[in-house]
Amino acid sequence: MTYIPRHFRVSDGQTLQDFMRTYDFATVVSGSPEGLVTSHVPVLVRSSGPTLVIVGHMARANHHWRLMDGATPALAVFHGPHGYVSPTWYETAPAVPTWNYGVVHAHGLPTANEDETFVRGVLEELVRRYEGDRPNGWRPENLPTDFYDRMLRAIVAFEMPATRLDGKFKLGQNRSVEDRRRTIAALEHEGSREAAWLAEFMRRRAGV
Repeated sequence: MTYIPRHFRVSDGQTLQDFMRTYDFATVVSGSPEGLVTSHVPVLVRSSGPTLVIVGHMARANHHWRLMDGATPALAVFHGPHGYVSPTWYETAPAVPTWNYGVVHAHGLPTANEDETFVRGVLEELVRRYEGDRPNGWRPENLPTDFYDRMLRAIVAFEMPATRLDGKFKLGQNRSVEDRRRTIAALEHEGSREAAWLAEFMRRRAGV
C-alpha cells in the first residue's frame, strides 16, 4: 500500500494482528510471468517468535500454490468493515461523498508445503476455529479414513512469514468529532448489517 495519509495510517503491531485475526478471509496475490494470480482463502495468523506467519491452504488444482517457492513476493489483503459515507451526514459543509474502510496489507515470500502432517494440522485448526462450539459440530475425524485421505491429497498448504504490514483505517479521522458522530448515527440508521459493522468499527477506532 503506497498511499496512506497520516490520519489513516495504523502502525501498532498488535492492532494490525488483531485486525488480521478478526477479518481472516484473505485475498492472496502473487506475480507470475503471465500476470497477477489471485486466490481468496481463509487463513490462520500465527506468531512465531517476533515473526507473524500467515498460514492457509488451497486446492492442488489451483496452480497459484506453485508460485509459492519462498522467493516470489506475495501480498495478502485483509478487508474489514467498509461502506459509503454521504456528505449529507456531516455538520461541516461543503463536503463530498467518500468510502470508509479498514484494510491491512501483509507482504511476504510464501512457501508451499505438501507435507501431509502439516496440511492436516492446518485444515483441522481452521475447522476448529470456524466450527467452534456448535452442537454436533462437524469434525474431519468423523469422515471415512479413505475419503479424508483423498481430500487431504487434493489440497496444498502454505506459509507466508510477513515481512511488512501496512494498515489503513479510513474512518473520517480527518474530520471533526461531530462529523464522525453524525456518520456513525447515520450508518446505524441505514439498517443494514454492513452499515452497522462499519458504525461499530468507527466507534471503536475513530476516536469518537
